[in-house]
Amino acid sequence: MKFFAALHDMTGRRELDLEVREGLTVGELRRDLYARFPRLADYSGSLMYSVNADYVPADYPLGDGDEVAFIPPVSGGAHAH
Repeated sequence: MKFFAALHDMTGRRELDLEVREGLTVGELRRDLYARFPRLADYSGSLMYSVNADYVPADYPLGDGDEVAFIPPVSGGAHAH
């Protein structure tokens, strides 16, 4: 599992290796991580998820060896005029 940007700051980790049961959804994993890292809940409504480098919804079931990434919202810069 990978944490990007502010999520890295909140967890103190860039990566975390976890064994999860087959079929656990990304949303269920997220809930488990909130228990472990309560500050992650600050982004509860705005996190994006990817599994094996593809964006997925929270109800996506995980399989053996999947790489999960949690991505916080990103703000864009202003366009030059």
